[in-house]
Amino acid sequence: MQLITDLNQLAKKLNLTLDDALLRDIKKIDQDYPLLVSTSFLAKIERANPNDPLLKQILPSVLELETVAGYEKDPLHESKALYTPILLQKYHGRALLIVTQQCALHCRFCFRRHFFQENIPEPKDEDLQNALDFIAKDTGITEVILSGGDPLLLSLPKLATLLQKIAVLPHVKRLRIHTRLPIALPEKITSELASILTATRLMPVIVIHCNHAQEIDAAVRSAVHNLRSNGMNVLNQSVLLKDINDSENALCDLNERLADMGVIPYYLHILDQVAGAAHFAVNQEKARKLHQAMQERLPGYLVPRLVCEKPGAKCKTPAVP
Repeated sequence: MQLITDLNQLAKKLNLTLDDALLRDIKKIDQDYPLLVSTSFLAKIERANPNDPLLKQILPSVLELETVAGYEKDPLHESKALYTPILLQKYHGRALLIVTQQCALHCRFCFRRHFFQENIPEPKDEDLQNALDFIAKDTGITEVILSGGDPLLLSLPKLATLLQKIAVLPHVKRLRIHTRLPIALPEKITSELASILTATRLMPVIVIHCNHAQEIDAAVRSAVHNLRSNGMNVLNQSVLLKDINDSENALCDLNERLADMGVIPYYLHILDQVAGAAHFAVNQEKARKLHQAMQERLPGYLVPRLVCEKPGAKCKTPAVP
């Protein structure tokens, strides 16, 4: 896996001249949430274009250093929902396992960008076992969600073993995996990986994260085909981001491109109010107008649900009255 972590290297590859203020303050930003982008994702960014919608998702900004009222390090209060060091249970019947901190991208708007520093180390084998023991005792849990970081960055043997252990639990029916890998590192979505994801009795549901049509290229289409041709349902969730996808055309183009490769739009999230990401926020009035515009242009099954997540709520909250 080839990752870019050096700002100067990024600038050279993209033929960018970086803002002096960013260069001055980059060390402060890196201490909190360092630059990280796969070369696969980097290849889709337009050279010499500081306003490229993919670049804006991964390029550190001095705006991240601003303190904005209402924006906090744990905006969803996930630390209060940790039942074991790596198991979150916010909603009835579901348990979420944070199986790794590793990602192929550091999205600058990530709602967990501070979470690992504040709460948990990289999971160990005993952490996974303790989480499985918790799930085994709660027969009301019918779906296990793998998250992170990116769960598909686990080694294939480790992933296979984990899925086998989950499948032993008779009350668990479904396995949901939240991943950015088909977008950020599509070459990792191999036939061997697909075989592991479908090797147990569990029904696998893959939720990818794609925010802009430009993220979809031939390699992404091939990765998604690998998943779908092995019988997996593939959904997409996006985050509504200022100056990235907050236009009718951008959102409609995205969902049309998803449909072309058989991916069902699932959620369009209002930005979680995580510290350092306020400059990505789109107000709810504009969000609702954009959602209405999508409804008027697209078939209903291609219009994602516009939602926000509120700490302590029993489900995601519709952002459309």
